Amino acid sequence: MAAKKKSTKNNSTVSGYMELAGSEKPMIMDKAAGLTDAHQVISVTIRTRRKKSIEAALKAGKQIDHDTYEKLYGTTAEDFDAIEVFAQKYHLTIVERSSARRTVVVMGRINDFEEAFQVHLSNYINDEGVVYRNRVGSIHIPANLHGIIEGVFGLTNKPHATPKSQKLNKDGMFVSHAAAIGSFTPNQLAKIYGFPTGVTGAGQCIGIIELGGGFRNVDIQNYFKSLGITTPAIKAQSVDGGLNQPTNANSADGEVMLDIEVAGAVAPGAKQVVYFAGNTDKGFIDAITTAIHDKVNNPSVISISWGSAEVNWTVQAMNSFNEAFKAASLLGITICIASGDQGSSDSVTDGKVHVDFPASSPYVLACGGTKLITKANKVSQETVWNEGTTSAGGGGVSENFPLPDYQKTAGVPVSASTKFKGRGVPDVAADADPSTGYQVLVDGQKLVFGGTSAVAPLMAGLIALLNQKNKNRAGFVNPRLYATPQKFCRDITEGNNITTSTKLGYKAGKGWDACTGWGVMNTI
Repeated sequence: MAAKKKSTKNNSTVSGYMELAGSEKPMIMDKAAGLTDAHQVISVTIRTRRKKSIEAALKAGKQIDHDTYEKLYGTTAEDFDAIEVFAQKYHLTIVERSSARRTVVVMGRINDFEEAFQVHLSNYINDEGVVYRNRVGSIHIPANLHGIIEGVFGLTNKPHATPKSQKLNKDGMFVSHAAAIGSFTPNQLAKIYGFPTGVTGAGQCIGIIELGGGFRNVDIQNYFKSLGITTPAIKAQSVDGGLNQPTNANSADGEVMLDIEVAGAVAPGAKQVVYFAGNTDKGFIDAITTAIHDKVNNPSVISISWGSAEVNWTVQAMNSFNEAFKAASLLGITICIASGDQGSSDSVTDGKVHVDFPASSPYVLACGGTKLITKANKVSQETVWNEGTTSAGGGGVSENFPLPDYQKTAGVPVSASTKFKGRGVPDVAADADPSTGYQVLVDGQKLVFGGTSAVAPLMAGLIALLNQKNKNRAGFVNPRLYATPQKFCRDITEGNNITTSTKLGYKAGKGWDACTGWGVMNTI
């Protein structure tokens, strides 16, 4: 491998350059693993501004089609041209551009990207032994592109998100259904929760975002046959070269199969498209924008069960994802996202409370977790899922997104750590405790999974049913949900999600809370 010399340029004083707002990365705690290969070819996604503001249309609650969206809010030809001139100057090649996605994908050598964006890239190794490329400090862009470029993704390739699923196990071994007392099939849960009957989600498409793993058609066919349900139509869609690559039940296959099987058991008449991408910030944002602006498959609801605590993201990343979710709202697409599986700490060990992103975006339906006990197929008891520091439903208050208008009267508290008045998470909840979890089939093995990962596809299936029943798209449901929550949800009032070493966290109670939101939703 050809090593490269470290750049000696001072990023803050390069003539004609400006810092890209929100792109700063802190010092890296992982061990250094040497210099990157200067001549390695990588691809980078550049996110651009809209033609005009989307805010007025969002406030009006409009829904428009894909062509209208692109015409009104896509990237202008002039902005594309400006980026192309910039790319050519640094020997970078534009390989893709999408006005609707507001995306330019650029390919070139690492040393040319370092010069173009005034960054220094080095290799590091994490605790799992994974070597990755990363940077410290901010990205810089030419002053003439200030305001045009909103985000740059792919300079680093650190694994960024984790799946929010948990496998029920005992002494490290898989637990069979017989040993998993109180577990459910997803269609049983739909009946227990009172989801609409007489509809299957026919005519709808559920998009599922996956950042690893894969599915086997034989497992899918056997699973739905065992439930006596017609196997849904399922399609794998590659993003950035990501592939459907199943391996074994201890891999991300568990997440993939959980998502597909839960959504499919609830809404078997809905088509599913699984968007596979790499687990990087670039892969994640590209998968999301691809799914949102997919005119061919046209998903009406998207399920996302991957994420990470807000502190692990740059501000430019969180803002860029949030802008993508705004587009989904205008296109009538409901985004359902798992809120995390480590309670109020969200796996961060600093003693402070944290929430998971992208569930903390104000433009998504954040899905929390409960522990469900039934008797004769009816709810006997349902409380906040909290079995310990590594097994509890995520929730809390965003430190990045301020309190949205629809939550102004919901009684969202300030952050227990910083007192910031932010977006409250989650919005709704459902069964997520692995001990009362979901019966699934993964790589030929019958397993029980839990986690808020299961709640996101459960809600996605519900939205597909409701879309068919109501003959229109539910779209961005949060304003309607918060206006009259008692019409749509059953409140969960017992339990807490406290998992921090300092005992900071939140308790359930009457009305909205930062453990289970408004509770279990069965209509909208």
